[in-house]
Amino acid sequence: MNWGAKLAPYAQVVEELKIKLKGIRKQFEYESRHSPIEFITGRVKPIPSILEKAEARGISLENIDRDMQDIAGVRVVCQFVDDIYTVVKMIRSRQDFNIIEEKDYISEKKESGYRSYHIIIDYPVETIDGMKKIIAEIQIRTLAMNFWATNEHSLNYKYKGRIPTEIKERLQRAAEAAFKLDEEMSAIKHEVQEAQRIFHRK
Repeated sequence: MNWGAKLAPYAQVVEELKIKLKGIRKQFEYESRHSPIEFITGRVKPIPSILEKAEARGISLENIDRDMQDIAGVRVVCQFVDDIYTVVKMIRSRQDFNIIEEKDYISEKKESGYRSYHIIIDYPVETIDGMKKIIAEIQIRTLAMNFWATNEHSLNYKYKGRIPTEIKERLQRAAEAAFKLDEEMSAIKHEVQEAQRIFHRK
């Protein structure tokens, strides 16, 4: 398989989505309003990860376009939990792509403690062979959720998905502590935003 040609449209989708989402952030800044978006990252899944996942899930390489939803991934990181739902609403109202599926792992967290909001989209991309629809995943989470998920991801990689029980339990406790932090910060959100406005005016 020519992976360069295969993954080029996915890379284009990631770049376009990052530009569009950063544009939203800028608009809030221009209007001196609190932006629900803190920062945005994106990546195309590395080839070894694609092959590993395809093998684990029994996905044939001919069908990865259809059966693997996170080859193109964009992550939106927010300051507060309710910012996540503001971003979700904005994404729902867009006309430049279709939403296929939404997964709310914030109100229904995963057993591991993982929390995040996932939106799977169908994104039309112009290629040299014409328009192609690419499936991409947008993850929306708070800074605290992102910190936890990044560390859990590293541990999963180290232990090949079989994290020892003691570490697993610590991770679950850390996930609850991270969510408690989010709840406490949400309770003083208006104070924090007012402080940020004063700071930016200076």
